[in-house]
Amino acid sequence: MRSLYRLGVVAGTAAMIAVAVAAGTSSAKTASHARAAAAIKIAFVMPCSTCASRFEQQDKPDFIKAVHQLDPNIQVIADNAQGSDATQISQVEDALANGAKVIVISPLDTATGKAVVSKAAKQGVPVIAYDGLLTGAKISFYVSFDNTKVGAMQGQFLLSHVPSGSTVAMVNGDQTSAPGVEFKQGALGVLNPAFKSGRLKLGYTADTKLWDPSVAQTEMQQALTKLNDNVAGVLSPNDGIAGGVIAALRQQQLAGKVVVTGQDATTQGLQDILAGLQSMTVFKPIVQEASVAAKVAVGLAKGKPNAVSSVAKTTVSNGAGKVPSVLLQPIVVTKSNIALVVTDGGATWSQICSSLPDGVSCPSH
Repeated sequence: MRSLYRLGVVAGTAAMIAVAVAAGTSSAKTASHARAAAAIKIAFVMPCSTCASRFEQQDKPDFIKAVHQLDPNIQVIADNAQGSDATQISQVEDALANGAKVIVISPLDTATGKAVVSKAAKQGVPVIAYDGLLTGAKISFYVSFDNTKVGAMQGQFLLSHVPSGSTVAMVNGDQTSAPGVEFKQGALGVLNPAFKSGRLKLGYTADTKLWDPSVAQTEMQQALTKLNDNVAGVLSPNDGIAGGVIAALRQQQLAGKVVVTGQDATTQGLQDILAGLQSMTVFKPIVQEASVAAKVAVGLAKGKPNAVSSVAKTTVSNGAGKVPSVLLQPIVVTKSNIALVVTDGGATWSQICSSLPDGVSCPSH
């Protein structure tokens, strides 16, 4: 009987310990879930992948890294609209429903941007325009590179590298997006005087919907047909469109014989520069842009009163007021200074030097 009694006591004690452990585990899980639910959330909503590969390959990881360096407990809700207005609006709605405290967005177009601001404003959530200015609506902050200057750099390069009297083509970006408009305006600010004086002839111009390289290839094919292959240079606003232009030039055995501009210093763009197929790219250190956006977003999410004023360097008018802004400086990159992209964290030598065409050597490093 005593043995049975002792066994009963032991069993009862073990059962109580098990219950206590289970209760503790359950309590810990509940607390963990509560902390997760209470975590600050910031939405990072990008427009598409076809318009620029940088958004998935650089901006997204750079922004998340920058946020977590400031506060590792903040949750970043990162989405890409893949060229759909409805999707981008839906992604913002979902982010707001999930408790996002700040919306960081590169808007697809003006209408989408206004819709996003309207929805965020109803919940008192601030909006940061990233890389492309969100116009016609009140926003908290804007960070980008000087897009008009980017276009001017491309236009000046074209003007300086094609013979006087040459015919050129312009395969522009999407004109429903603020950056596309600004790039084109910047380029024409340099090129229009040359067109009027006869220094250059504008033989063909087109605007590329959604910045799609395949559309750009078709546009360049049409340009070559119209001009009987008589093209000395092509104003291309980014490396993706430049790739489409180069594909069309290659079909006519003209690749490497025509000046082609670009932007974003993508791996493919840099490889095309080394191969002599693309003439230049405008490098924008994305890590700087993402870091600025992250600093302001985290500050706003935490309710810091100087979150914007401590970072903003200037203001930009967006049609609804003056927006506190930071405009970073772009850099022209050619074959001679590609190393700059590596130094500033835009790419690695292994990325640039992989898959180069036969006969193309990688710079020593």
